[in-house]
Amino acid sequence: MQTTNLKQLFTQYKILALLIAIAIIWAFFSWKTEGGFTSPRNLSNLMRQMAVTGIVACGMAFVIIAGEIDLSVGSLLGLLGGIAAVLDVTHGMPLPATIAVVLACGLVLGLFNGYLTAYKGIPSFIVGLGGMLAYRGIVLGVTDGSTVAPVSEPLVHLGQGYLSPQMGVVLGIALFALAAVLTLRQRASLARHGLPVHPVWQDALRLAAIGAVLFAFVRTLNSYEGIPLPVLLLLALLGIFSYVATQTVFGRRIYAVGSNMEATRLSGVNVQAVKLWIFGLMGLMCALAGLINTARLAAGSPSAGTSGELDAIAACFIGGTSMRGGSGTVYGALIGALVMASLDNGMSMLDVDSYWQMIVKGAILTLAVWVDVATRSARR
Repeated sequence: MQTTNLKQLFTQYKILALLIAIAIIWAFFSWKTEGGFTSPRNLSNLMRQMAVTGIVACGMAFVIIAGEIDLSVGSLLGLLGGIAAVLDVTHGMPLPATIAVVLACGLVLGLFNGYLTAYKGIPSFIVGLGGMLAYRGIVLGVTDGSTVAPVSEPLVHLGQGYLSPQMGVVLGIALFALAAVLTLRQRASLARHGLPVHPVWQDALRLAAIGAVLFAFVRTLNSYEGIPLPVLLLLALLGIFSYVATQTVFGRRIYAVGSNMEATRLSGVNVQAVKLWIFGLMGLMCALAGLINTARLAAGSPSAGTSGELDAIAACFIGGTSMRGGSGTVYGALIGALVMASLDNGMSMLDVDSYWQMIVKGAILTLAVWVDVATRSARR
């Protein structure tokens, strides 16, 4: 019990440190751009920009927690986005059919990666590396090495549309009500099992902070056009993946596989099946990210998704997912994605040379892994 509490406390402080870091980054860029960075229009663009990386990071968090890695996600994202563009532009396929085909392709290719890793014993690093090269080659063949455009208006709306301001307010109220219900359920569950319950003031303070964040989030985005649809999708995925990770048997098995695979296998868990479906989920997230990316750009580009795998992996590590597996959270990975997107957006607004942007992002990734190594050593 004491060890669990220490781990929970450590995770909470790590997330708090990340939020403080984001606040510092935003304050710095806002100062350097004379308020341009924190304008409602730019924050809306920032949220839309992080949605693609965030969607991929949701799946990548599960992969890394299970002790694996997938380097093919950037190329797979580009391939699936290219398939969506070809189906839409060249074949004139309706949007629901396009989405269904792309999701099916993503699931099949993700399961293929998982099959090679789980059942054929090929290290996931090698499977991902091979996929990174192969999928990029396939997308060049599918698109003939040229941009496929313009995509239809319904597909564009998927990546460029907004939730109405009224619906944004309703969403904010619903999310706050959900947070309140979950807090009450947690208190009741702890009391029912005779476990220590947080003081009322602590839960009330946490709910007040959540309410303030939701209010600022909805008000800022409604000041421009409303909540972007990709951000709405990302919020839905955050809820789904967090529920799976914390409230389902499958989620507990993911953590168990990453913590001690051999002990998990000996306890009767089908480790191969768990890994197979983790990669299947990763393929689905690449399909969704590919659709959103193509819709956002209103075109399918053969270069789409370049370095996407590095951004997703960096987001997970920055958000506290351990490179050794067994620990991490989806919401931490999304906070990491926000850090990466904020740096990209701010440095682009300041017209920082691309090589400096790469140096900064690489340094932050290295720092995040070093913190993970140092803190794990300190907790032993």
